[in-house]
Amino acid sequence: MTQITKLIIYRGSIGEIPRYDEFEVPHEDGASVLDALVWVRENRDASLAFRYSCVSANACKECMVLVDGKVNYACTARLNTGVVRIEPLANKTLIRDLVTDIVPPKERLETTD
Repeated sequence: MTQITKLIIYRGSIGEIPRYDEFEVPHEDGASVLDALVWVRENRDASLAFRYSCVSANACKECMVLVDGKVNYACTARLNTGVVRIEPLANKTLIRDLVTDIVPPKERLETTD
C-alpha cells in the first residue's frame, strides 16, 4: 500500500485573497519537501510557484519556506507522512505562492528617476 502525504500549500499573490490548496502526493522514504513540490507541479498543477536552483544541496538558499510553521529549506526538509503545511516566508515580500523577495536590500538594483 502506497503511503500518502497531504500538502496544504499557500497560494496567491499581492492584491489577491490568499487561499490554501491541498494535494495528495506519494510518500517515499527520504523524499524532501522540494521533491513533493516538484511532483505537484509536474503532476497536478503546473501553475504552482516556488523557487529553487539546486536539489538537496542546501547551497543556493532559494527554496526557503515555512514548513509546518518553521523556517526551513525545502530541499533538506524531509517529507513526513500525514499532513504538511507549506507557506511563504512571513517576513519577506510575497511575489506569488511560495515565492518571496529574498534578495538582500544591499544587493537590489535600484533605479533612480
